Amino acid sequence: MFKITITYLFALLTVLCLNANAQNITITDSINVQGIKTDSTFKFLKNIPGSYSYLDVDVLDNIYLITEKNQLKKIRANGDSLAVFNDVKKFGNPTLLDISNPLKVLLYYKSFSTVIILDRFLAVRNTINLRNQNIFKVKTLATSYDNNIWIFDEQNISLKKINDEGKVLSETTDLRQLFDTVPSPGQITDKNNFVYLYDENRGFYIFDYYGSFKNNLPFLNWKHIAVYGNKLMGFKGDTFYSYEINSFNLKSYKLPDFFKDYIDIKTMNGKIYLLKKTGVEIYDLL
Repeated sequence: MFKITITYLFALLTVLCLNANAQNITITDSINVQGIKTDSTFKFLKNIPGSYSYLDVDVLDNIYLITEKNQLKKIRANGDSLAVFNDVKKFGNPTLLDISNPLKVLLYYKSFSTVIILDRFLAVRNTINLRNQNIFKVKTLATSYDNNIWIFDEQNISLKKINDEGKVLSETTDLRQLFDTVPSPGQITDKNNFVYLYDENRGFYIFDYYGSFKNNLPFLNWKHIAVYGNKLMGFKGDTFYSYEINSFNLKSYKLPDFFKDYIDIKTMNGKIYLLKKTGVEIYDLL
């Protein structure tokens, strides 16, 4: 009788699991089934275990992580290793990592005004010392649409494009001529024929590729900014915001409780990536 009961319970659990999978576990209330956390907006996809201090994701869904041993690792979404760069701390702790072009990875060290350019295998292609070009105060940079580099020169208050040797190819006028209060962007994004400068205290400043100012969108205090498709996205407190540029439609999503205690958070290709102490959690944005 005992053996029959165990067999019955096992069969019942199997049916319930199959039924849950058939429904993709997409329900309105938050649940946690064997570690799978899902609600009406965010659906759990995968966990990549490990201890990391930094997370980023490129347009091909490749994940970039800095390990406890200060290695920069590039892995596929399934966890397979693609490349490793071992000399992350050559100039101290990197200020930022730019992977907007998966074929050209930028590591920037603000204290040394130095950029290391890596290829898609994370091998060093070149190193730029911005001071050699009389550029001394840069907080952020990003790869441009034509495979050069955008920087924001905080000394001259201008957006500049430089090549891989650091030579200035183009620049805007001094932005103090345009604005009473000038931006100090913490992030640059090149998308959809525009360059987006984001300053937490002043919002988005949008320029075309010729350096002409187009618009200012005063979304303040957003963190972990992303420009994807026709949307500007960011996080503020326990809320995720998505602004559709063409329709002027701003949506907000309350982050579920199981998103708490993250070290870093990124959004890319309709997914949310959470860096936690135990690894990386990946969610679909439903």
